[in-house]
Amino acid sequence: MHGSLRRFLALSSLLFAAATGSAEPIEIASPDNSLTVSVTPSDATGNLSYSLRYQDMVVVSDSRLGLELKDMPPLGAGLAVEDVVRREHAQTWEPVYGQWARIPDNYHEMCVHLREGKAPGRRLTLTVRAYDEGMAFRYEFPEQAGLDAFVIRREHSQFRFTANHRAWAVYSAQGEYEAVPLNALKPDCERPLVIEVRPDLFVAVGEAALVDYARMRLAPVRREDYTLESQLASPVKATAPFTTPWRTVAVGNSPGQLIERSYLTLNLNAPCAIADTSWIKPGKVIREVTLTTEGGRACVDFAVARNLQYIEFDAGWYGHEYDDSSDATTVTVDPKRSKGPLDLPAVIRYAESKNIGVLLYVNRRALERQLDEILPLLASWGVKGVKYGFVQVGSQEWTAWLHRAVRKAAEHRLMVDVHDEYRPTGYSRTYPNLMTQEGIHGDECMPTAENNAVLPFTRGLCGAGDHTICWYTDRVKNTWAHQLAQSVVFYSPLQFLYWYDQPKQFGDEPAADFFRHVPAVWDDLRVVNGAIGEYVTLARRDGDAWYLGTLNAVKQRTLAIPLDFLEPGRTYQAEVYADAAPQGGDRTGVTIHKLRVDAATLLDANLAANGGHAIRITPVK
Repeated sequence: MHGSLRRFLALSSLLFAAATGSAEPIEIASPDNSLTVSVTPSDATGNLSYSLRYQDMVVVSDSRLGLELKDMPPLGAGLAVEDVVRREHAQTWEPVYGQWARIPDNYHEMCVHLREGKAPGRRLTLTVRAYDEGMAFRYEFPEQAGLDAFVIRREHSQFRFTANHRAWAVYSAQGEYEAVPLNALKPDCERPLVIEVRPDLFVAVGEAALVDYARMRLAPVRREDYTLESQLASPVKATAPFTTPWRTVAVGNSPGQLIERSYLTLNLNAPCAIADTSWIKPGKVIREVTLTTEGGRACVDFAVARNLQYIEFDAGWYGHEYDDSSDATTVTVDPKRSKGPLDLPAVIRYAESKNIGVLLYVNRRALERQLDEILPLLASWGVKGVKYGFVQVGSQEWTAWLHRAVRKAAEHRLMVDVHDEYRPTGYSRTYPNLMTQEGIHGDECMPTAENNAVLPFTRGLCGAGDHTICWYTDRVKNTWAHQLAQSVVFYSPLQFLYWYDQPKQFGDEPAADFFRHVPAVWDDLRVVNGAIGEYVTLARRDGDAWYLGTLNAVKQRTLAIPLDFLEPGRTYQAEVYADAAPQGGDRTGVTIHKLRVDAATLLDANLAANGGHAIRITPVK
């Protein structure tokens, strides 16, 4: 059928459904027609529901939608369509920084305006977007009598799959993943949740634009096979008009394609709200662990020598971080961490003279008591950013508090790195001073290589991850080449490279030169190889240079690395940093070799068990 005729017939059907209050499904397709979402106002059970098809396969079958409100009847059954409003959106936007220099934002949207068929006749709008990269939906409460103030007790946003697919589950933001069938999932499962529908089709269930609402996790629905439901961390207080966060289902024909198209989460957030972003500057960081003036100056010198942009003073510079009497408006070193002395203003002045920025860690106890004092004071000291420590997460109260604290930091031109259990949902598009966050089982936890090979395909889909890369510490379970590759594989605009390290540990190891060159933000990315939990090769572009990182788990293997992403007809030099044979390399066990390459080159990466491979590719002048 001709495309224009098909659209005309579809529109005619929708207009008839809207006019008659019919329960017939209402469909919307993505721009390339690969993805179709169908919304049924009243399904066989009387509930509002939806389904998702991708490439002619049902991925999510009829799944319930709706909300439970405190002291009111549930909202989701017995709804009739009043109107369906459609629009198309096609644009490309440029982030302040990120993994892409330009991001496509193309979708078809429908707003299904619904009203209860019986008293009190409440109104609800379900907004659905169909992207080539996936789908998203959210609930909107128009202003109306009886809903000037209400409480959402529970959300019945379900995801019903068609078989017992394999999923990669974790139950805390910094936990270790496990691969399990859907029927083995437990409540409180973190998002995004990646599911293998078939070997050439993967989906990720997630959340976007969580700002003033309770965090969503996922829970199995009792007595309903392969069905998950949104699980809110707390009730939600609301006043109409009110809009919930987006619920998302990203799609890809490989786990790597989920990574390449993970800008979907950013697209579902509001554009940048900061007029002047010139002070927001990504960079690489070393953590200062001695809490002394001497240690601070040494880290500044190290940063200059190693092409880092920041040093960070961690917990203890203003007292014991868990003691409510500790005052973060003073420099009072915790004696349990350091004997000092620490002249922090002097270190900041010294850093400024060397064009190095200083970041400070502040525990949430001090932030909750002193936020409005701390932020302007630290800005007056010349501090460039704050790491918000052990913030409380999950409930609507603390979700709103954290995002308010990010906005307040922007008022004082301070960047933010969120510590511990917070996971992003794209707010860094709106407030790009929210640079990065943990919410990841990073090097601080001494992860296995297998866990590291899961993270890019799962946790990495929702945004930057402060992986706290370590270099020299003997606690690391993986090779030094694996550590180098992490700086490419794990995206973080404030990239901590030396978490447990001190400048005095370093000699003249050539392998560390890779960290000198690698940037913290990028212009483009490609996933060259990928099997969740086994291996991954990411290629990222910075200008006309490319950086590749390969992480390998458990067993030795050889991977082919095609370079067909390079500009055709151009010659490049590749610097390859690889795990050496036992007799090769320096004390890091990394060898370096250089070769000429072009877009037709196929490299073989011989990877040690739990090893890695890092490559810097630059054009030959």
